[in-house]
Amino acid sequence: MEISRNIRVDSVSRLDPLPPIEILPSATIREAVQTLQQVQGNGGCLLVTDGGRLLGIFTERDLLTRVLAVGRSFDTTLQECMTPNPVTVSAKDPVRTAMNRMQKGGYRHLPVLDESGKPVGVLSAQRVVHYLVEHFPALVFNQPPVLGRYPDKPEGA
Repeated sequence: MEISRNIRVDSVSRLDPLPPIEILPSATIREAVQTLQQVQGNGGCLLVTDGGRLLGIFTERDLLTRVLAVGRSFDTTLQECMTPNPVTVSAKDPVRTAMNRMQKGGYRHLPVLDESGKPVGVLSAQRVVHYLVEHFPALVFNQPPVLGRYPDKPEGA
């Protein structure tokens, strides 16, 4: 299997995105943090929606940089501190598109939308890494600890 071919052919839906956790823009930061605590292991982000339409995303990074770092009250609404109009992918987009968007923007999470623009999942960087490891273990596990630097002699017996 060639990795470049597979990431062009396989769709985002093959990465099994996490189900979206939606929250209203009028919810407070306190409510958002409580929701994040209740759904641990679900990616560390919430999709801010209004009737199924994606308005923004609220991540742990937003909590740190837009709330805690500036001393905002936990009674502030998400609309004031979410990331509006987030970069998204379609469930039918190739894995490569998702990887490029994540890398280019430095994102750890991308909302996944269906054909009508409704959120159907959240793709995490962790899911992408798992995909790469599962499909190409020899390529991933045989990398040197420091890229471009190889041992002078083989290890072991």
